[in-house]
Amino acid sequence: MFDLHRIQAALTELNLDAWLLYDFRGSNILARRVLELAPDQMGSRRFFYLIPRTGEPLKLVHRIESGALDHLPGSKTVYLKWQELEAGIKHLVSGQKVVAMEYSPGVSNPYISRVDGGTIEFVRGLGVEIVPSGNLIQAFEATWDDEQAKMHFEAAVHTNSAYEVAWSHIAKHVREHGFTTEVAIRDAIMDHFHKHGLTTYHPPIVGVGPNSGDPHYETGTGARTEVREGDFILVDLWAKCDRPRSVYSDLTRTGFVGKEVPSQFTKAFNVVAAARDAAIETVKKAYATSQPLRGWQVDDACRKVIEDAGYGANFVHRTGHSIGQEVHGNGANMDNLETREERLVMRNTCFSVEPGIYLPEFGVRSEINVYVDGQGTVHVTGGELQRAIVPILGQY
Repeated sequence: MFDLHRIQAALTELNLDAWLLYDFRGSNILARRVLELAPDQMGSRRFFYLIPRTGEPLKLVHRIESGALDHLPGSKTVYLKWQELEAGIKHLVSGQKVVAMEYSPGVSNPYISRVDGGTIEFVRGLGVEIVPSGNLIQAFEATWDDEQAKMHFEAAVHTNSAYEVAWSHIAKHVREHGFTTEVAIRDAIMDHFHKHGLTTYHPPIVGVGPNSGDPHYETGTGARTEVREGDFILVDLWAKCDRPRSVYSDLTRTGFVGKEVPSQFTKAFNVVAAARDAAIETVKKAYATSQPLRGWQVDDACRKVIEDAGYGANFVHRTGHSIGQEVHGNGANMDNLETREERLVMRNTCFSVEPGIYLPEFGVRSEINVYVDGQGTVHVTGGELQRAIVPILGQY
């Protein structure tokens, strides 16, 4: 439920005068979620909603869609002509000095850059300082309530057990037929998800040998996609409960189709696991000592381990991403590579930690999820941390 008091408390905490929320034909999904607009309530005209730090919110809506924001508190101005739109925006921000919008300077953060440049220019031209709404968005878009956290832990049980399905499938088919395929493993995992009431926007990544060295490999498209004894394999999967407002669990693990894992795979895995653990420890230490933590700091702690081991050039993506109703959510990412993530790692949010080393012959990634609850307790979800590459024919 829309909570004006909570939003105004957040504005006070962040020392912001107001939050100006704007949308045109669904261009700002973040604003629409904060304002609790139904997905099918698209509209075809621009609206603005200003929430001041104190006092009554203000609405600016088009005459054709004058009821678009009637479910929200505040007084309403209706415009028709473009001159009335501009005058209405000026009225909204009158007296406000520092206003948050879904904007990021330069090319720093595409996740929150939802307002077009012309609108930003116009508001700024009224003498208003515009700052990114990233931490506000996190507080009202990326945080989970108790029901969502419960659904994440439920989904994590089944994403974790999906690896038992995958490894058992490989062992059975390699022993009985000499091989299986990436697509067959993927389909076995999808069947497992369906059986346990999970859904996903895209099937898992299953990559054998060199295919595992492509972080966003498409299952079944490599030069060789059969899985045989002696092969290294990576499985990256993500799913959520097939219920409204559910949130994802997103895991990656690796295996070797044999009884003993060769040393070249183990060497890379051990570095990746140490980097993963360094990231987790950074989050735990920050919350244990009540220190503010930003996404770039987690990435730095993780990346340093891989760089110090001489694999820096082979770690080609950020350490982790926000997790929410989309697998790549709208909260803070663990990133100082693709962007410098200045947003805080907040309570009631979840994110992945997934360092990797990608070589021409194979790629290793170890992905877990970290959920920080409302009391600041740091949970690593999705089962036990993988401590070694799974020797599939030795264990299954």
